[in-house]
Amino acid sequence: MKLFATRCLPVVAFSLLLAACQTAQQVAEVPTDDLVSSFRHLDQDLADGKLTEAGTQLKGLEERAAGDTRLEQYQRQLADAWLKRGQDALQQGDLDNATKALSHARSLMPQAPALTTGLDGAIDQAREAAEARAEQARQLREAAERQAAAIQAQTVLPNTPLGEKPVVQDSKPRALKPLVELPMLDRDDNENLRRLLDGVAADIVAHDCTVQIQVREAKDYPWVAALLSARVKKLDPGFKTQYSQALNPDQVPRLVLSPRH
Repeated sequence: MKLFATRCLPVVAFSLLLAACQTAQQVAEVPTDDLVSSFRHLDQDLADGKLTEAGTQLKGLEERAAGDTRLEQYQRQLADAWLKRGQDALQQGDLDNATKALSHARSLMPQAPALTTGLDGAIDQAREAAEARAEQARQLREAAERQAAAIQAQTVLPNTPLGEKPVVQDSKPRALKPLVELPMLDRDDNENLRRLLDGVAADIVAHDCTVQIQVREAKDYPWVAALLSARVKKLDPGFKTQYSQALNPDQVPRLVLSPRH
């Protein structure tokens, strides 16, 4: 019996050793992927709508796992997510964010420009519509200002009776510039026109001047006269300015100031 046990022990020991080696080999052969965690983070960022963070994750994976077949799939998912965000921004009228989202989508899928064509065209149409509305609003505003100017100009027609001499401040007025050109009138540059007329009004009051308004078109006369009259009245409410009009289509618009004394 002892002899049998002695003979069996080497066999049992060998069997156990063989089993242990097979187990170790199986454990060693289990495939590992050190990118699994990064891909999981990328999935989570996409699910949470953190597209900028997802883009950063994807860029890191492209550097670490070039050629991985999963990268193209995630590029497409992220591009689609940016396109969806751009569409949402466009529906809300946010052209800036819609354009930014479109740019992100294009950078992810440059080899497939057709994917972004629809959103690109919609953004262009929305931008053109917004510019058209802005231009229409500007034209309406200008028309309203001109209408108000025409109404106001009815009280400052040529040969308006002269009023009393205005009270001039004690400080010595600046030298009169009798000829003042208005090139900004041709450019519809009303901001600079108003700024220039501020100084002209001061000269009119200080030197008690009549004003000849020389313009290319008759419609510009009441506009300039109203702007100038408003500034004169602001300086001296009792001052009565005498205006006259001259049309010269070939000449730069200008004012001619003539002291009455």
